[in-house]
Amino acid sequence: MAHPIYRVRSFKIEAPYTLRIQFDDGAEQVVNFQPVLAGELFSPLRDLDFFNQVKIDPEVHTLVWPNGADFDPATLHDWPEHADAIASRARQ
Repeated sequence: MAHPIYRVRSFKIEAPYTLRIQFDDGAEQVVNFQPVLAGELFSPLRDLDFFNQVKIDPEVHTLVWPNGADFDPATLHDWPEHADAIASRARQ
């Protein structure tokens, strides 16, 4: 099965740790990242000022943070299908 390719077109900060993300296929997700901000790569994003430095990587078209943290655009696109599993891994 082929891995779907999506590109993040834009985002807007909706609330603390929460982004409204728009994709190239017209889909949109509102993602609260707070439950998944754990571990070496993602725990620095618990600092809200750091979290808010999110940008769109112009090459791979996903959200990235200054420390290199990012998420696969397909995961962001289908966030409701992945959120519980990602949050569970973050708690471990």
